[in-house]
Amino acid sequence: MKAMLRLLATSFGLGYLPLAPGTWGSLAGVALYWWAMDYGLGWPMLLCITLILPLIGWFACREGESAWGHDPGRVVIDEVAGQWLTLLIGGSASWPYLIGGFVLFRIFDIWKPGPVDKLQRLPGAWGVMADDLLAGVFGGLILLAVRLFC
Repeated sequence: MKAMLRLLATSFGLGYLPLAPGTWGSLAGVALYWWAMDYGLGWPMLLCITLILPLIGWFACREGESAWGHDPGRVVIDEVAGQWLTLLIGGSASWPYLIGGFVLFRIFDIWKPGPVDKLQRLPGAWGVMADDLLAGVFGGLILLAVRLFC
């Protein structure tokens, strides 16, 4: 079980890539979302994935921290979940929105404005996951606003 959680924490090894593992995790989130939309999954299934990703992520992050210390860079399941949330809230799978959502999520994930930074300070796996989920909400709301008003 520990090996499976570590594999999930690193998003099947992407977290081991030497340069920008969080960016690779975000790209995995984009790919997962694009696949789900291309496959034609309906809203009930998309919402299930939205709820399951953070739950799996929390368990995986907890194991990752147990193995590698607090908030290790190789744990990128939090980026997958946050990126997914940005794209789901943004509500489109067209390439301009996928790219825009990727950029917006990465900006909020790296910049960590106000409450995003505060959530990162939560102990253990809570802090690892929560800041990325809020960064995902912020990115998604901007993406949604662009989609609706531009």
